[in-house]
Amino acid sequence: MAGMIRGFILTITASIALTTSARAELTLCNRTSYRMDVALGLEKRANVETRGWFRLDPGQCRQALDGTLDADMAYVHARTPPVYGSAPLPLNGQADFCLKSGDFDIPNARGCPTSQQAQFSAAKPTDSPKGPVINLAEEADYDDVQARLAGIQRLLVIAGYDAYPIDGVQGAKTQAAIAKFLNERKLAADAVATPAVFDALIEAARNPEGVGFSWCNDTKYPVMASLGFAEMGSIVTRGWYRVESGQCVRPDLRGDPRRVYSYAEAVDGSGRTVKRGDTALSWGGTLALCTRDGRFELADHKDCAARGLNSTSFAVIDLGNQPATIVRFKDQ
Repeated sequence: MAGMIRGFILTITASIALTTSARAELTLCNRTSYRMDVALGLEKRANVETRGWFRLDPGQCRQALDGTLDADMAYVHARTPPVYGSAPLPLNGQADFCLKSGDFDIPNARGCPTSQQAQFSAAKPTDSPKGPVINLAEEADYDDVQARLAGIQRLLVIAGYDAYPIDGVQGAKTQAAIAKFLNERKLAADAVATPAVFDALIEAARNPEGVGFSWCNDTKYPVMASLGFAEMGSIVTRGWYRVESGQCVRPDLRGDPRRVYSYAEAVDGSGRTVKRGDTALSWGGTLALCTRDGRFELADHKDCAARGLNSTSFAVIDLGNQPATIVRFKDQ
């Protein structure tokens, strides 16, 4: 169902077990193009302790323990800000442990209700000159420098700047997008090299008053949205993007399109479509395009049902020359 949809698969460079000998302080490194909040689980004999959250910008490493690492197993759980919409999360969690929304340290991380638990993935730190490291990575396999630049590119694209492709490679288009962003936000030229640039980029991505196309969710439910756009003479649909209640999401758009296609539906806490009587609480139109449950990107929209896909009614959104176009989801 749409509520269970995730984006690119996040990988954790890890094996399964830890030795119990004394180790140096543990470091977490974010080699993805997304800002991550990470929770750490440490298993010693029959007990598991969890602690968090450790905020990691793209390309950033952070010490997670004050003392030496002494555990039989280590686990991680990661989350990303809603501004990304579809974003990478671990999909292969081996264990359910307790966590909290704010800063926390839970000595007995198995002793809480199921509603307060989340999936953690097993991770064996790799050795480095500075001690053991757990790397969070995505399929692009960035190094720290590439991850940071790819993270800047991704947020620029969401904020409406032309920094595509998101590849961690410095080029003329990326440089121009960075310069334009810094100028419009009245930031110093060297601000892009500071940690604060990610706060500024996320604020720009959250603000729907800039350029580009955005969804804003005015309902009390999470909304799963799908986007269509023209590419190489055909319409490409992509989903799903999660838009939390009260939040806006600006999806990645390649180039400078004049028209997009939009469909969205509300989901409950279990990921099931919210209904009004027999009708789904959804926002679309009359143009039939293909989608499917789970993450997708589709360019062929013939015979959707015969190919095991869903035929979904999209709305046609003309962007024209407007600096910003916002589609608002309202509970009517």
